[in-house]
Amino acid sequence: MKTSELIAEAVALPVEERARMAETLLSSLNPTESDVDAAWTAEARRRLDELRSGRVAAVPGEAVFERIRQLYAK
Repeated sequence: MKTSELIAEAVALPVEERARMAETLLSSLNPTESDVDAAWTAEARRRLDELRSGRVAAVPGEAVFERIRQLYAK
């Protein structure tokens, strides 16, 4: 099968399957580092737990960007 045919078939797939295909292709180009991935996964879970438990409060993104603009406007 030619690459152009394969691409045409892939583009015709439902969005969820295209996303899965894209993720698989990208990960084949840029293999993951299991130790790094495991550390980021643990950090993400820790942060989610902090949010869910109420130990930390979420800050809206626009508020964060406004604070940054104020800090660097000087």
